Amino acid sequence: MTRQQLQQQLNSTALKSVSTLIGKGIHHASKIAIRNPIEIIVATLLLASFGYFTLYNVARSSEIFSDASYTRLYPTTVYSTYPHKNGFTPIINKQQQQGGDDNMELTSFITTTTIPKNALKLYLKQITVSDDTERGVQNVNALASILQFQQTIENTIYVPEGNENHKKFSYQNGLCYKTNDKTCFVQSPLTLWENDIDRLKQDNDIPLTIMQANNNSNQWFMDTTSSSTVTLSYVVNATGSMRRTLASQWAHQVENLSPTRDIVSHANRNEGEHVFAWLFIISRHVVFRLKELIDMADTVDILVILIGYVMMMATFISLFINMRRMGSRYTLATAVFLNGLFSFILAVLTVHTLGVQPSPIILAEAIPFLVVTIGFERPFKLTKRVLEYSKETPLTRQDVRETISRAIDSVALSIARDCVIEIMVLTLGAKSTITGLREFCFLSAILLAYDVVFLFTWYTSVLALKLELTRIRELSSPTSSSSSSSTTNKNEKNSINDKNKTLKKPSNMSFIRRTVVKALSDDQNSSPRDIQKSDAPFIGRLKLVMIVAFVAMHLFEFCTAFQSGPQVDVTQPQVAQVLDNILNQHLVSDYSQSPLVVEVFSPLLFHLRSPSTTRFLPESITRPFEALTEIYAVFIQHPVISQWLTIALVVSLFLNTYLFNVAKQSKQVTTTSTTNTVQLPVPQEKQQVMKKKSTIMTHTSDHVRSVEECLSFIKTPEQLNNEEVIALVQAGKMAPYALEKVLGDFERAVTIRRALISRASYTQTLETSLLPLENYHYDKVLGACCENVIGYMPIPLGVAGPMNIDGLDTHIPMATTEGCLVASTARGCKAINAGGGATTIVTADAMTRGPCLNFPSIIRAGECKRWVEQEGEKIITEAFNSTSRFARLRKMKVALAGRLVFIRFSTTTGDAMGMNMISKGCEKSLSVLSDYFPDMQIISLSGNYCTDKKPAAINWIEGRGKSIVSEAVIPGAVVEKVLKTTVRAICELNVNKNLIGSAMAGSVGGFNAHAANILTAIYLAAGQDPAQNVESSNCMTLMTAVNDGQDLHISCTMPSIEVGTVGGGTTLPPQQAVLDMLGVRGPHPTSPGDNSRRLARIICASVMAGELSLCAALAAGHLVKAHMAHNRNTTTQPQVGSCIKS
Repeated sequence: MTRQQLQQQLNSTALKSVSTLIGKGIHHASKIAIRNPIEIIVATLLLASFGYFTLYNVARSSEIFSDASYTRLYPTTVYSTYPHKNGFTPIINKQQQQGGDDNMELTSFITTTTIPKNALKLYLKQITVSDDTERGVQNVNALASILQFQQTIENTIYVPEGNENHKKFSYQNGLCYKTNDKTCFVQSPLTLWENDIDRLKQDNDIPLTIMQANNNSNQWFMDTTSSSTVTLSYVVNATGSMRRTLASQWAHQVENLSPTRDIVSHANRNEGEHVFAWLFIISRHVVFRLKELIDMADTVDILVILIGYVMMMATFISLFINMRRMGSRYTLATAVFLNGLFSFILAVLTVHTLGVQPSPIILAEAIPFLVVTIGFERPFKLTKRVLEYSKETPLTRQDVRETISRAIDSVALSIARDCVIEIMVLTLGAKSTITGLREFCFLSAILLAYDVVFLFTWYTSVLALKLELTRIRELSSPTSSSSSSSTTNKNEKNSINDKNKTLKKPSNMSFIRRTVVKALSDDQNSSPRDIQKSDAPFIGRLKLVMIVAFVAMHLFEFCTAFQSGPQVDVTQPQVAQVLDNILNQHLVSDYSQSPLVVEVFSPLLFHLRSPSTTRFLPESITRPFEALTEIYAVFIQHPVISQWLTIALVVSLFLNTYLFNVAKQSKQVTTTSTTNTVQLPVPQEKQQVMKKKSTIMTHTSDHVRSVEECLSFIKTPEQLNNEEVIALVQAGKMAPYALEKVLGDFERAVTIRRALISRASYTQTLETSLLPLENYHYDKVLGACCENVIGYMPIPLGVAGPMNIDGLDTHIPMATTEGCLVASTARGCKAINAGGGATTIVTADAMTRGPCLNFPSIIRAGECKRWVEQEGEKIITEAFNSTSRFARLRKMKVALAGRLVFIRFSTTTGDAMGMNMISKGCEKSLSVLSDYFPDMQIISLSGNYCTDKKPAAINWIEGRGKSIVSEAVIPGAVVEKVLKTTVRAICELNVNKNLIGSAMAGSVGGFNAHAANILTAIYLAAGQDPAQNVESSNCMTLMTAVNDGQDLHISCTMPSIEVGTVGGGTTLPPQQAVLDMLGVRGPHPTSPGDNSRRLARIICASVMAGELSLCAALAAGHLVKAHMAHNRNTTTQPQVGSCIKS
């Protein structure tokens, strides 16, 4: 097989795997929708409603609701270089360079590509406060309100919003452009009174004071003789992407500032209008906006958009016509329309949440092309297939769920394949730098994804409900049961006649259509009937061609949609004078050598409330009534909510009435399904269990005999029922811990013990609890793992990797209930694999036990120490090694504490963890030692000098169990792409956190981020002793930059990993399955100890992967976000229930 053939085979296998995965996902989703149609419909309606309300609130502050009487101005960017002799030069984009700008006559300009990267970027945000009444703004009350408003937006608006853990910035604290005297740049007429309300009130002639400020008044007022408008100018430092984001958030919060007592934002001016007027407001503003855009657009652009809208209307009409031909008047067509509407609402909301802000102009252009290109071919195809399958047999004899499931399985892959291709094309368009095209393609891709999801959930539920209601209607009809057989024969005859007619009927397709279809179809020798069959692939290919053509049209600029409107005129006095002041401040600043770029935005509009709107009641009294009124207006009077409530009420009444009438006739309409019962085969293992239970539980009478009667059957417990056994135990005639031995049925013993404990407790909940107890190998547990068993505790088992460990790709099993742990470790495995994998070494292998001995005096204790370390070493070693084939004493460490002697035996134990093995050897060694020191007293076989299951420095220094070191080198590009951080940042975090932080805490062996997390999860999965994670988690994680600081070297040193592949929890079948997966189950056949050492290597490398991922998340600040996104199940409400499905 050539390399090319092998690559093709691999690609084909990967494609089949992806197709299988998608097919399974669609199958499960549709299965849920078919089984619970009403619940899915209600959930979808609620989701769409909440999406609509959120989108409505977002749209209220957008330009859709903006006043149609004023023209929207787009930002203008100006540029100045050192030594700033010619002031500012406007920057124009490519479209302006080609077509010019009607608002500004530019004698010179530069393009966006000529701006240096070191330029200082500023945003000029101006706020206009107006009062169209006779009082104007040049009075004490108005200026006092403006001063209070000015202090509010400068000091009380903080960004970013919604995250309490991040640092907050206000205009005066971190956002503003500071002048040379370290004060924020603010241009306001209130500076005439030094922003002091007392000095303002003491001024008896405010207009005269403003007139005397001749040089500055033009930047505050449009006309010094006019007193209706005042302008406040703010300059925000927008150098860097983060500052630009914060500046935009601050301006958005200012624009949507809640109305105060005196000043109201232009965005909230319609707040007092009746809620029913919202649709009229949008329609009015959209009409005026479209008129404005049409005046600016070219004839070709208008023609393209007009054709798009005509095709969109034709698409809607064809939807209803096609659904009517299939037998549905309005229901299915309306459901398809709502499917697209819900997808559009959620898609717009999603792109808004992701930070993409498609303007209404783009939406106005995109909607017809979205409808035409995405279309309704998928629901039409699914509906057609479902109806075809439903006509194979009479509907009264069908399982509607199975029929729809079969239909979905037959079309799911083709629909998903076409959607994936279309999404890929749109994703390429979303990477474009063209503003309108980028938002359109991104929105289309998200919309298409939602459309497919709702197709196999919402629309499938509608189909299931419709077929089920049709089936009930046919069942309820008197003639349905009697005529079912004749109907079947008629249907078969009609289908044969229809097939013959179809074969004889000539094609109605025109020559041009046949030619186009033939050109786009796979088979060039197709007949007219085959061409009709290939109509669906033709539509899909035509849609794909239209999408590609639309993207290419914008990429190559054959024609463009609505262009940007007029820009801010920087020659106006209110703007020009502020720009001059900014430039003068920049000339004397420390950054005067840097070029200066200022983006001038359209002013934010506010107005003063009229005196008639002043509150006469205190706000504390009026606010609760306003809240109640708002709730009533939003949730009751709102047109969409009221319509949904009305529709829901009507549908509910219809369904309940209809189903109630059917239920009354259920006795008259009986099905024959019970006569066709199929006896399912019972598995052999289940039969054996049933036989065993039947032979043991022979006495099934509910009558409970007395304890005296039951004593005669104590040797034959199968003659006793459970309640009688419980009575014997409660009477003290049978030991509760020995039930397995007495009864001989382990599962029955667990059930009875469970009832005993439950009835003796004060809660009495255990007997009927959801703690599982059936189908478990209790024979493996008895005498090995646990006593007084009352059940077993299931723990989720995940897998990370695979990771290349010493040249072998190894999957990492992890039993845990901590969300994100497996995913985080998997990310670390991916990064390590990209660097060539992990390398491990074993530096020591010795389990320890440290008995405590007592002597009459320190002299005898010293003699014992000397004898053990010298001539007695060989004697003790021989005695120890004689107790086991695998236990081999390697060294002994002796320490004195007064008259006490502690001997730390270090021993290899083969593939077993070895605590029992080494304890047996220690007993033999101490027995030999007592022959030489008869005055020796054994205080304890374990004197905590081992040390087992307790933190101890001796384990960190001397080691215990397996001492492993692992390392890996991760390329810098992988660190940035996979781990989302930099080599320098993660190395700095590791030193400060894992080394310095642990040292500050006085840690012993805790120089790591979370080694215990990964180690304990593997311990639980592989049958290890989880309590030994205390010393086994000793770990030092080191990270250094290598290869001239480009790549990352990481190592983990773990001197005391205590594992085994023989004995203990490794005898249980589930744990043995995990060890089998790792290839380390049981003893190594040729080299004892290799399996346990391999397991320790896997654990150390896995810990390194977890360390790498967590430290990267901490360095990038992603830890909390990841846990909130993936460790919080918000899809369903938590409820009590068993995780074991019956």
